[in-house]
Amino acid sequence: MKLSLRLKMAITLLMGISIVIPSQSQQAPNIILIMADDLGYEVLPAYGNNFHRTPALDRMAAAGMVFENAHATPLCTPSRVQLMTGKYNFRNYIGFGLLDPTEKTMAHWLKEQGYATCVVGKWQLYGNARQRELAGGKVGSLPEEAGFDAYRLWQVSDLGSRYKDPLLETKGSGVEKFDGKYGPDLFTEYLEDYVEAQAGQPFFAYYPMALTHDPFEPYPGSPDFASYDPENRINDPKYFPGMVSHMDKLVGRIIDKVEDLGLAENTLILFVGDNGTDRDVVTPFKGQDLRGNKGYTNDLGTHVPLLAYWPGTIKAGIRNANLIDLTDFLPTLLQVSGKDPADLPDPIDGVSFYPQLKDSDYSGQVREWVYCHYAPNWGNFTPRTFVYNTHWKYYANGEIFNLSEDPLETRPLIFRELNKTGKKAVRKFRRVIKEMK
Repeated sequence: MKLSLRLKMAITLLMGISIVIPSQSQQAPNIILIMADDLGYEVLPAYGNNFHRTPALDRMAAAGMVFENAHATPLCTPSRVQLMTGKYNFRNYIGFGLLDPTEKTMAHWLKEQGYATCVVGKWQLYGNARQRELAGGKVGSLPEEAGFDAYRLWQVSDLGSRYKDPLLETKGSGVEKFDGKYGPDLFTEYLEDYVEAQAGQPFFAYYPMALTHDPFEPYPGSPDFASYDPENRINDPKYFPGMVSHMDKLVGRIIDKVEDLGLAENTLILFVGDNGTDRDVVTPFKGQDLRGNKGYTNDLGTHVPLLAYWPGTIKAGIRNANLIDLTDFLPTLLQVSGKDPADLPDPIDGVSFYPQLKDSDYSGQVREWVYCHYAPNWGNFTPRTFVYNTHWKYYANGEIFNLSEDPLETRPLIFRELNKTGKKAVRKFRRVIKEMK
């Protein structure tokens, strides 16, 4: 039986639980979700890096919340499918570069909540001929099929450059090559215009960035950008620091636009990575030189930055040590919109972290472990299934690692030699894998 809103609120107050339900006169919060491409946590100063310069992301961190233990899958498409659907990959991942068109995404759900929806940046979810062949002839999703009404995207059904002289597809004007322009700048301009046009109506804007994926090449502000011809492709990691800086400038532009429009206190901005840093990039980090591990399953392949910025709602300067994985975003964003995640149909694997944004001392349900069914169907990467928390990790093939002492997984352990806490964790992880199967 459905309870009335008034009765739900009365019961909630009696139980001492705080919820937020937007009133009829209050516009639901806007949501901007930015996903950087191939950016591990070790790259950002917010996590202790003293090499790169990211003033906009530093500003987000100082004025908002830094999640210290956010994790993705090791590769881009599996991560994006998890993020958009709230489900582990064994449920709905049909192939690299493909989003199953039968899946209901966060954009679909938010449209039902009255949100306008927009996506800009890298799509790569419809699939090319090779990706469809590997997936047994299956075809992915176009942006409108995935719930987005407005878009400017690279790699929908055409490839071309994502950076200089980009080939982009824009809602209403189709595919166009922008000679002399820079793709990430054009994505950001479109998003700025969209945010301004939507003032007065709640919107969801998803920005899966092209940066900082390879090819590592000249960018606006680098001395060789004007003369660079992307037809003569360069892929040199010396450009990576500048690409990180340019990515940061674009994030800063988005924050500034929201603030200039007076929307900051009613807009949640999230910044997250889709997987670890490219393996060609070596990052100085806390006295070590860490090589990126995109595509592989240790901490440097899955551990990504996650920053949350929402003035007036999220307290400034909060460090959050709880586990987050990408399935958590869908229930979180829906709860931001006013929808109870408990009303979502099974299976949804995510755990909403919205209460953690509202209350830095939150002591309710949090994620206890991260499960990963990694079947990349791309490259030379090995499929693996594993479960882990901040201290222990267990692979389905029996490998065990103590992450608190060995985050790069150089010393596999034997179960009988584990301490009591380790044995308890591994037994739990074995049960999780069995239950998922």
